[in-house]
Amino acid sequence: MEKKILIVDDFENTLFVTALTLERANYKVHKANSAKQAITLLKSDIKIDLIITDYNMPDINGLEFVETVKQISIYSNVPIFVLSTEKDEDIKKRALKKGVTAWIQKPFDAKKLVEYVKKTIGL
Repeated sequence: MEKKILIVDDFENTLFVTALTLERANYKVHKANSAKQAITLLKSDIKIDLIITDYNMPDINGLEFVETVKQISIYSNVPIFVLSTEKDEDIKKRALKKGVTAWIQKPFDAKKLVEYVKKTIGL
């Protein structure tokens, strides 16, 4: 069964590189350039197996996005990775308390990202 990943990032280059990395690893990737666009996509008919989101976004930040996603019943238990340049340890701790599965620092190592994804949702 095909595994679907939603990537949310307002920086086009990161969105492109992350998607390309995961598509090469045989995942189906959906992209959103804002949290609002991602929420609209999540409320449509598609089923997402993993969400990867940036923290620093213009409309709402990554933690606010995670809180919103967790309120959508079919996504309350879907794993969420934060992929960010943010280094504040308090923010990372709050993210984990809110249900974030992993915090990955940008720039990311492509092999490690794919390993984390495989360990979390399989292939």
